[in-house]
Amino acid sequence: MSHKKQTKAKRRILVVDDHPLLREGIARLINDQPDLVVSGEAEDRAGALAVMDAAKPDLAVVDISLKDQNGLELIKDFRVQFPSLLILALSVHDESIYAERALRAGARGYVMKREASEKVLEAIRSVLDGNVYISDRIAAGILDKVTGYPAGPVRSALDVLSDREMEVLMWIGKGYGSSQISKHLHISVKTVEAHRANIKLKLNLPSSSELLQCAIGWAQHMGEI
Repeated sequence: MSHKKQTKAKRRILVVDDHPLLREGIARLINDQPDLVVSGEAEDRAGALAVMDAAKPDLAVVDISLKDQNGLELIKDFRVQFPSLLILALSVHDESIYAERALRAGARGYVMKREASEKVLEAIRSVLDGNVYISDRIAAGILDKVTGYPAGPVRSALDVLSDREMEVLMWIGKGYGSSQISKHLHISVKTVEAHRANIKLKLNLPSSSELLQCAIGWAQHMGEI
């Protein structure tokens, strides 16, 4: 009779990030753990969806900024196509801007890339254990919203924009015209123009030049340019 000690199966992680060095760093961090293993890697939406059958992940770590699509859209795709998949959003962007949006899209947690390795691992394990992982600051902000406590002026302004409008605003700030944004996001020029009009209306920006100035300022604030 065999007396071999049975080892617990490692939890499988899919890493989606369009920066090769960062993706490799995250994968190395995960693979160094006794209870975790990277079962697949991808740099974009198409690659992530293509590798799912082979990777069979328990959790996907998804970068909010992907080169072919906003990471929020991939999170939404995952929630529709793989409803049992756990998702942790990872980003260089300030959590006060994107954490709540990521949770609404279907993520179970949000962690900043600049956090220490221990925090990233803590977030992964927390989500795998069935918890929602966000900072105390963001949790308090969400509670404030639920209880009716007024949010700060910057956050209030951003909250009126949809996820797609935020994405269009970012590309405007990078200097992209409507035609370029249309090709990048795979939507019509007419739809881009409608988003531009909605952004101007919601942010009370009377002219296109003011929209551009706002977008450039926002992109600089987020470190995109």
